Amino acid sequence: MTHLKEGDKAPAFNGKNEKGEAVSLAGFKGKKLILYFYPKDSTPTCTVEACNLRDNFAPLKEKGFEILGVSPDSAKRHLNFIRKHGLPFPLLVDEDLATVNAYGVWGPKKMFGVGYDGVHRTTFIINEKGIIEKVITKVESKRHAAQILEEVALS
Repeated sequence: MTHLKEGDKAPAFNGKNEKGEAVSLAGFKGKKLILYFYPKDSTPTCTVEACNLRDNFAPLKEKGFEILGVSPDSAKRHLNFIRKHGLPFPLLVDEDLATVNAYGVWGPKKMFGVGYDGVHRTTFIINEKGIIEKVITKVESKRHAAQILEEVALS
């Protein structure tokens, strides 16, 4: 789905997190970033994915990763999602789809035979210099952290 690939410069983004604080790619310069896109807060698969990253936050931090989730949800929905599930990482508010579109993760989907447009669950692993090291398009929500660590070990 996405046009971005390993070795590409990660598209810059600017926005606000669930607390209204400014968040940008430039703010992660010098850090490794797991930038994960998901369709909607509090849906079953998105909750499983976020909780898997929460439960494996320490090993990911030990490897030097920061985590930022992105969906088109509002700050209020993000804040409720974070509080309900004790997420230790911020979520970017992308109601205008600026970041979603910059990363090419918006497009046609199907559920129960019905077509619609939405966010394709995709994770970008971005290095300290802002270069995409890995693109995970087949996200395994129940074991997403392990999937990320396996991908990084292969590089």
